[in-house]
Amino acid sequence: MAIRRRIWEIVEVAREGDRISHAFDLSILVLIFLNAAAVVFGSVEEVRQQWGAQLAAFEVFSVLVFTLEYLARLWSCTVDPRFAGPVRGRLRAALQPLTLVDLLAILPFYLPFLGIDLRSLRVLRLMRLFRLAKVGRYYSALGLLRDAVTARREELILSTVLMGLLLVVSSSLLYYCEHTAQPEVFSSIPATMWWAVATLTTVGYGDIYPVTVLGRLCAGVVAILGIGMFALPTSILGAGFLDAISRKNAARTCPHCGKLLNQPASPESPP
Repeated sequence: MAIRRRIWEIVEVAREGDRISHAFDLSILVLIFLNAAAVVFGSVEEVRQQWGAQLAAFEVFSVLVFTLEYLARLWSCTVDPRFAGPVRGRLRAALQPLTLVDLLAILPFYLPFLGIDLRSLRVLRLMRLFRLAKVGRYYSALGLLRDAVTARREELILSTVLMGLLLVVSSSLLYYCEHTAQPEVFSSIPATMWWAVATLTTVGYGDIYPVTVLGRLCAGVVAILGIGMFALPTSILGAGFLDAISRKNAARTCPHCGKLLNQPASPESPP
Protein backbone atom coordinates (compact mmCIF):
# COMPACT_ATOMS: atom_id res chain seq x y z
CA MET A 1 0.00 0.00 0.00
CA ALA A 2 2.86 2.38 0.83
CA ILE A 3 4.52 1.69 -2.53
CA ARG A 4 1.25 2.19 -4.36
CA ARG A 5 0.59 5.46 -2.56
CA ARG A 6 4.08 6.71 -3.34
CA ILE A 7 3.72 5.86 -7.03
CA TRP A 8 0.40 7.71 -7.11
CA GLU A 9 2.05 10.75 -5.54
CA ILE A 10 4.79 10.65 -8.17
CA VAL A 11 2.57 10.28 -11.24
CA GLU A 12 0.13 12.93 -10.01
CA VAL A 13 0.97 16.64 -10.06
CA ALA A 14 3.80 17.21 -7.61
CA ARG A 15 3.10 18.63 -4.20
CA GLU A 16 5.25 21.31 -2.64
CA GLY A 17 8.62 19.89 -1.58
CA ASP A 18 8.33 16.56 -3.41
CA ARG A 19 11.48 16.70 -5.52
CA ILE A 20 11.07 13.25 -7.08
CA SER A 21 7.56 14.04 -8.26
CA HIS A 22 8.71 17.43 -9.54
CA ALA A 23 11.51 15.74 -11.50
CA PHE A 24 9.04 13.22 -12.93
CA ASP A 25 6.62 15.97 -14.01
CA LEU A 26 9.44 17.93 -15.65
CA SER A 27 10.69 14.84 -17.48
CA ILE A 28 7.22 14.06 -18.82
CA LEU A 29 6.75 17.66 -19.93
CA VAL A 30 10.06 17.65 -21.80
CA LEU A 31 9.19 14.33 -23.43
CA ILE A 32 5.78 15.67 -24.49
CA PHE A 33 7.27 18.72 -26.19
CA LEU A 34 9.97 16.62 -27.85
CA ASN A 35 7.24 14.34 -29.21
CA ALA A 36 5.34 17.32 -30.59
CA ALA A 37 8.55 18.52 -32.27
CA ALA A 38 9.17 15.03 -33.67
CA VAL A 39 5.67 14.94 -35.19
CA VAL A 40 6.17 18.36 -36.78
CA PHE A 41 9.66 17.78 -38.17
CA GLY A 42 8.82 14.20 -39.10
CA SER A 43 6.41 15.55 -41.71
CA VAL A 44 9.38 16.96 -43.67
CA GLU A 45 10.53 14.49 -46.31
CA GLU A 46 14.24 15.40 -45.97
CA VAL A 47 14.13 14.93 -42.21
CA ARG A 48 12.42 11.55 -42.55
CA GLN A 49 15.02 10.37 -45.02
CA GLN A 50 17.98 11.42 -42.88
CA TRP A 51 16.66 10.84 -39.36
CA GLY A 52 13.91 8.28 -39.95
CA ALA A 53 15.54 5.56 -37.85
CA GLN A 54 16.22 7.93 -34.95
CA LEU A 55 12.64 9.24 -35.04
CA ALA A 56 11.30 5.68 -35.03
CA ALA A 57 13.50 4.75 -32.05
CA PHE A 58 12.40 7.88 -30.20
CA GLU A 59 8.78 6.97 -30.95
CA VAL A 60 9.23 3.52 -29.40
CA PHE A 61 10.98 5.00 -26.34
CA SER A 62 8.27 7.63 -25.85
CA VAL A 63 5.44 5.14 -26.18
CA LEU A 64 7.15 2.87 -23.64
CA VAL A 65 7.46 5.71 -21.13
CA PHE A 66 3.88 6.93 -21.66
CA THR A 67 2.55 3.37 -21.44
CA LEU A 68 4.35 2.74 -18.15
CA GLU A 69 3.01 6.04 -16.84
CA TYR A 70 -0.52 5.11 -17.90
CA LEU A 71 -0.34 1.65 -16.32
CA ALA A 72 1.24 3.03 -13.14
CA ARG A 73 -1.52 5.60 -12.88
CA LEU A 74 -4.26 2.96 -13.21
CA TRP A 75 -2.50 0.57 -10.83
CA SER A 76 -1.98 3.13 -8.06
CA CYS A 77 -5.16 5.19 -8.42
CA THR A 78 -7.09 3.09 -5.89
CA VAL A 79 -5.32 4.88 -3.00
CA ASP A 80 -7.28 7.98 -3.97
CA PRO A 81 -10.74 7.99 -2.33
CA ARG A 82 -12.26 9.12 -5.63
CA PHE A 83 -11.17 5.86 -7.25
CA ALA A 84 -11.64 3.41 -4.39
CA GLY A 85 -12.30 -0.14 -5.55
CA PRO A 86 -10.06 -2.43 -7.60
CA VAL A 87 -12.39 -2.57 -10.61
CA ARG A 88 -14.89 0.27 -10.44
CA GLY A 89 -12.29 2.67 -9.09
CA ARG A 90 -9.88 1.96 -11.92
CA LEU A 91 -12.73 2.18 -14.42
CA ARG A 92 -13.67 5.62 -13.09
CA ALA A 93 -10.02 6.67 -13.28
CA ALA A 94 -9.69 5.36 -16.84
CA LEU A 95 -12.73 7.40 -17.92
CA GLN A 96 -11.35 10.66 -16.57
CA PRO A 97 -10.78 13.16 -19.43
CA LEU A 98 -7.03 13.48 -18.86
CA THR A 99 -6.65 9.71 -18.55
CA LEU A 100 -8.45 9.29 -21.86
CA VAL A 101 -5.97 11.76 -23.35
CA ASP A 102 -3.15 9.59 -21.98
CA LEU A 103 -4.70 6.58 -23.72
CA LEU A 104 -5.16 8.42 -27.02
CA ALA A 105 -1.52 9.50 -26.86
CA ILE A 106 -0.26 5.90 -27.01
CA LEU A 107 -3.10 4.21 -28.90
CA PRO A 108 -1.83 4.89 -32.46
CA PHE A 109 1.36 2.94 -31.79
CA TYR A 110 -0.57 -0.21 -30.87
CA LEU A 111 -3.15 -0.03 -33.66
CA PRO A 112 -1.16 -2.21 -36.10
CA PHE A 113 -0.98 -4.96 -33.48
CA LEU A 114 -4.78 -4.85 -33.23
CA GLY A 115 -5.21 -5.57 -36.92
CA ILE A 116 -6.10 -2.02 -37.97
CA ASP A 117 -5.74 -1.37 -41.70
CA LEU A 118 -2.41 0.38 -42.28
CA ARG A 119 -3.97 2.70 -44.86
CA SER A 120 -6.24 4.21 -42.23
CA LEU A 121 -3.33 4.27 -39.78
CA ARG A 122 -1.82 7.21 -41.65
CA VAL A 123 -4.72 9.36 -40.51
CA LEU A 124 -5.04 7.84 -37.04
CA ARG A 125 -1.38 8.51 -36.29
CA LEU A 126 -2.31 12.18 -36.10
CA MET A 127 -3.67 11.19 -32.70
CA ARG A 128 -0.06 11.31 -31.52
CA LEU A 129 -0.60 15.04 -31.19
CA PHE A 130 -2.79 14.19 -28.17
CA ARG A 131 0.49 13.88 -26.30
CA LEU A 132 0.65 17.65 -26.35
CA ALA A 133 -2.70 17.72 -24.53
CA LYS A 134 -1.06 15.82 -21.68
CA VAL A 135 0.55 19.11 -20.71
CA GLY A 136 -2.75 20.07 -19.08
CA ARG A 137 -2.15 17.48 -16.37
CA TYR A 138 1.15 18.98 -15.25
CA TYR A 139 0.73 22.68 -16.01
CA SER A 140 -1.66 23.90 -13.33
CA ALA A 141 -2.08 27.33 -14.94
CA LEU A 142 -4.10 25.67 -17.70
CA GLY A 143 -6.67 24.93 -15.01
CA LEU A 144 -7.44 28.65 -14.97
CA LEU A 145 -8.66 28.40 -18.54
CA ARG A 146 -10.89 25.47 -17.60
CA ASP A 147 -12.27 27.46 -14.65
CA ALA A 148 -12.90 30.44 -16.92
CA VAL A 149 -14.82 28.33 -19.43
CA THR A 150 -16.81 26.66 -16.65
CA ALA A 151 -17.71 29.95 -14.97
CA ARG A 152 -18.75 31.58 -18.25
CA ARG A 153 -20.28 28.56 -19.95
CA GLU A 154 -23.78 30.04 -20.12
CA GLU A 155 -22.54 33.24 -21.78
CA LEU A 156 -20.32 31.24 -24.16
CA ILE A 157 -23.21 28.95 -25.11
CA LEU A 158 -25.46 31.96 -25.73
CA SER A 159 -22.86 33.71 -27.88
CA THR A 160 -22.28 30.49 -29.84
CA VAL A 161 -26.00 30.15 -30.49
CA LEU A 162 -26.17 33.78 -31.63
CA MET A 163 -23.22 33.25 -33.97
CA GLY A 164 -24.90 30.17 -35.44
CA LEU A 165 -28.15 32.09 -35.88
CA LEU A 166 -26.34 34.96 -37.56
CA LEU A 167 -24.55 32.49 -39.84
CA VAL A 168 -27.81 30.91 -40.98
CA VAL A 169 -29.63 34.22 -41.44
CA SER A 170 -26.78 35.86 -43.37
CA SER A 171 -26.37 32.81 -45.61
CA SER A 172 -30.08 32.75 -46.35
CA LEU A 173 -30.20 36.46 -47.17
CA LEU A 174 -27.23 36.30 -49.54
CA TYR A 175 -28.58 33.19 -51.19
CA TYR A 176 -31.86 34.87 -52.10
CA CYS A 177 -30.06 38.05 -53.14
CA GLU A 178 -27.39 36.43 -55.32
CA HIS A 179 -28.78 33.09 -56.48
CA THR A 180 -30.37 34.55 -59.62
CA ALA A 181 -27.25 36.52 -60.59
CA GLN A 182 -24.74 33.79 -59.66
CA PRO A 183 -26.53 30.44 -59.62
CA GLU A 184 -23.29 28.44 -59.75
CA VAL A 185 -21.55 30.31 -56.92
CA PHE A 186 -24.53 30.79 -54.58
CA SER A 187 -26.09 27.45 -55.51
CA SER A 188 -27.64 26.74 -52.11
CA ILE A 189 -27.79 28.05 -48.56
CA PRO A 190 -25.19 25.52 -47.29
CA ALA A 191 -22.85 26.56 -50.14
CA THR A 192 -23.40 30.21 -49.21
CA MET A 193 -22.38 29.46 -45.63
CA TRP A 194 -18.76 29.38 -46.78
CA TRP A 195 -19.09 33.02 -47.79
CA ALA A 196 -20.81 33.81 -44.49
CA VAL A 197 -18.05 32.21 -42.43
CA ALA A 198 -15.32 34.04 -44.37
CA THR A 199 -17.19 37.34 -44.01
CA LEU A 200 -18.26 37.06 -40.38
CA THR A 201 -14.74 36.13 -39.29
CA THR A 202 -13.43 39.10 -41.34
CA VAL A 203 -11.14 36.75 -43.30
CA GLY A 204 -12.66 37.67 -46.65
CA TYR A 205 -10.92 35.31 -49.06
CA GLY A 206 -12.68 36.88 -52.03
CA ASP A 207 -13.40 33.61 -53.81
CA ILE A 208 -17.14 34.17 -53.32
CA TYR A 209 -18.58 37.68 -53.31
CA PRO A 210 -21.89 39.40 -54.16
CA VAL A 211 -22.34 41.36 -57.38
CA THR A 212 -25.85 42.76 -57.00
CA VAL A 213 -26.59 46.02 -55.19
CA LEU A 214 -28.89 44.37 -52.65
CA GLY A 215 -26.39 41.56 -52.08
CA ARG A 216 -23.55 43.99 -51.45
CA LEU A 217 -25.72 45.99 -49.05
CA CYS A 218 -26.54 42.87 -47.04
CA ALA A 219 -22.91 41.76 -47.18
CA GLY A 220 -21.79 45.09 -45.73
CA VAL A 221 -24.21 44.79 -42.83
CA VAL A 222 -23.15 41.21 -42.18
CA ALA A 223 -19.47 42.16 -42.23
CA ILE A 224 -20.03 44.94 -39.67
CA LEU A 225 -22.05 42.63 -37.42
CA GLY A 226 -19.34 39.97 -37.67
CA ILE A 227 -16.70 42.30 -36.23
CA GLY A 228 -18.57 42.59 -32.96
CA MET A 229 -20.27 39.21 -32.85
CA PHE A 230 -17.17 37.05 -33.30
CA ALA A 231 -15.26 39.20 -30.80
CA LEU A 232 -17.92 38.53 -28.17
CA PRO A 233 -16.72 35.03 -27.09
CA THR A 234 -13.17 36.35 -26.84
CA SER A 235 -14.19 39.13 -24.47
CA ILE A 236 -16.34 36.73 -22.41
CA LEU A 237 -13.49 34.23 -22.10
CA GLY A 238 -11.01 37.01 -21.30
CA ALA A 239 -13.22 38.34 -18.51
CA GLY A 240 -13.66 34.82 -17.11
CA PHE A 241 -9.91 34.26 -17.22
CA LEU A 242 -9.26 37.47 -15.28
CA ASP A 243 -11.89 36.47 -12.70
CA ALA A 244 -10.26 33.05 -12.29
CA ILE A 245 -6.86 34.69 -11.72
CA SER A 246 -8.38 37.05 -9.17
CA ARG A 247 -10.01 34.18 -7.29
CA LYS A 248 -6.76 32.23 -7.27
CA ASN A 249 -4.79 35.21 -5.96
CA ALA A 250 -7.46 35.94 -3.35
CA ALA A 251 -7.24 32.36 -2.08
CA ARG A 252 -3.49 32.77 -1.58
CA THR A 253 -3.69 36.01 0.41
CA CYS A 254 -4.64 36.65 3.99
CA PRO A 255 -8.10 38.26 4.25
CA HIS A 256 -6.89 40.47 7.14
CA CYS A 257 -3.47 41.79 6.14
CA GLY A 258 -3.54 41.07 2.41
CA LYS A 259 -0.15 39.34 2.43
CA LEU A 260 0.60 36.09 0.64
CA LEU A 261 0.01 33.00 2.75
CA ASN A 262 2.88 30.66 3.67
CA GLN A 263 5.34 33.54 3.41
CA PRO A 264 7.84 34.13 6.22
CA ALA A 265 7.19 37.25 8.22
CA SER A 266 9.74 40.05 7.95
CA PRO A 267 11.91 40.82 11.00
CA GLU A 268 10.23 44.21 11.36
CA SER A 269 6.74 42.71 11.46
CA PRO A 270 5.11 42.80 14.87
CA PRO A 271 4.33 39.44 16.49
